[in-house]
Order: sequence, then C-alpha cells, then structure tokens
Amino acid sequence: MLRHAARRLASRAAASRRALSTAGVPAEAADDSAFIDAWKKVAPNIEAPKTPISLMQPRPPTPAAIPSKLTVNFVLPYKSEIANKEVDMVIVPATTGQMGVLPGHVSTIAELKPGVLSVHEGNDVTKYFVSSGFAFVHANSIADIVAVEAVPLDQIDPALVQQGLTEFNAKLGSASTDLEKAEAQIGVDVHSALNAALSG
Repeated sequence: MLRHAARRLASRAAASRRALSTAGVPAEAADDSAFIDAWKKVAPNIEAPKTPISLMQPRPPTPAAIPSKLTVNFVLPYKSEIANKEVDMVIVPATTGQMGVLPGHVSTIAELKPGVLSVHEGNDVTKYFVSSGFAFVHANSIADIVAVEAVPLDQIDPALVQQGLTEFNAKLGSASTDLEKAEAQIGVDVHSALNAALSG
C-alpha cells in the first residue's frame, strides 16, 4: 500500500513539473478575432478598440544554448533608462537580498527594495539607486526591470542624504499617529539605504 502511494505521489510530482514547462507552449500571440467579430455585429460603424492581446508581442522561444549576454530593459514610469541593452550581468536589490542575474538565469519575478541596481558590462559598472519595483527575468535571457523611481548613484548628494536621514529619524521619534510613524519609517528606510549605497 505504501509503495503504491509513493509511486502515485512521484508520478503526480513529475506531471506537475511537466505542466510548468514552457517547451510545448506556442510562441505565437493569441488571436483576438472572436472579439473583433462580436464587436462588428454589435457596432458595425465603429472600429473595434485595441485589446491587450492585440498589443502583446509574441513570446520569443527559449534558446537551445545559453547566450553569452543578458538583454536588459530598465524602465521608470516616465522614461526608459535602458532599452534592449546586452550586458554581462545585473545585480538587483530584491527583498530577499542582492540577486545577481546572468545569461541563462531561471525565470524569476523579484520584488525590489530600496537599494543599488548595478549593470555590469565588461569592466564598466553603472549603478542606480532604486526605490522599489519589480524585476522580471525570462528564460530567454531577457531581464525587464521596472522601478518606481531611480537615479544614477553618482548624482546623489551625500550631505542631503545625511540631512534627510536626520530629519526622518526626528519625525519618527515625534510621530504620534500610525500614519506619521509609517511615513517616517519609510523615509528612514529609504535614506538608510541611500546612505549605505553611497558608503559601500
């Protein structure tokens, strides 16, 4: 009886691993023709609106061999900082710790915390301070990094960081409501991370 249970569990685990694989998933984008046909029946004189499916690019296939470079896209809400740049490595400040991303990295989604994002290209290293965001690492050696706010590390004034840290520590000490405490704690966390980025 126990032998059969172990065999069933092993076969279920293997089936779930196969289900998570993207090898059998087509790289083409889904067709939106059913929506367009339905729209034409209801409003034949009005052009059908674009839907998310029509805007999506086909997923590139996973390469058979690991590429030598990692393609990075780094975007902010108001601009694209890096677009389709091939680099050697990116180190992101994930909430679980510093995460290095190399070509061939396993697919991952990581939440970013305040810290230093470094882009390594040969001997050149470009560093940015990011406030928060997400890093999406794809199986085809593409990393999409989305940050709420980012600034090159060399444009940060250490004196202003120290001043801000002092002010937010004072606000945290004098805060009387939960909202004031939370706002002050966020300020302390961000300025402490900025201070650590500049000193390290």
